[in-house]
Amino acid sequence: MFPHSLTAAELTAYYVKAYELMARGRSAIRASGLLAATLLVSLWLASVSQAQSAFDLAGRSVNPIAAASGKVVVLVFLRSDCPISNRYAPVIQKISAQFASDTSFWLVYPDRDESSQAVRKYVQDYGYHLPALRDPNHALVKLAQVQVTPEVAVFDRNHQLVYDGRIDNWYQDLARVRPAPTTHELADAIRAALTGKPVPKTDVRGVGCYISDLE
Repeated sequence: MFPHSLTAAELTAYYVKAYELMARGRSAIRASGLLAATLLVSLWLASVSQAQSAFDLAGRSVNPIAAASGKVVVLVFLRSDCPISNRYAPVIQKISAQFASDTSFWLVYPDRDESSQAVRKYVQDYGYHLPALRDPNHALVKLAQVQVTPEVAVFDRNHQLVYDGRIDNWYQDLARVRPAPTTHELADAIRAALTGKPVPKTDVRGVGCYISDLE
């Protein structure tokens, strides 16, 4: 079985090994293009997986989309120095608990200067019981099309992005906060993804701290 998560060094080694096998089996490949096609597909899957990978707090490459085992995936983008991210901690935990049986939630920290130790402390301080990833190369940021923290991305069971943006409309802007939100975009998107229905709103930008170094 082909690995879903590879480091850059492992991916390079896999390419080299694949081409060595192709060179040794050149006559067989000429007889049938099946092996060559299989290798090319495997290499393509490796590059796709790498483009969707971030790092866990031990530094291992992780692809949260591929690891979902048919569940709806929710990526929650946070920064420890963003006050709005911090205020949303109870909301995020409530929604993740509500849909725990059918979804795979991940906290994603895109700040390149935020260390694993800092993320680990943040997760502990705010009482999170969700897996956390660092995304210093912004692989998941680009995949999810998010721009600020906190924002979220919802992927359906087929790994398709169906929603990206705010959690709800609690914050009108940086200076104005409603007593309680009146719309619930994240919860609505999860329900739609679970039932296979169209998401009511596919992207609604959030209010928060801009993710730096976006390309």
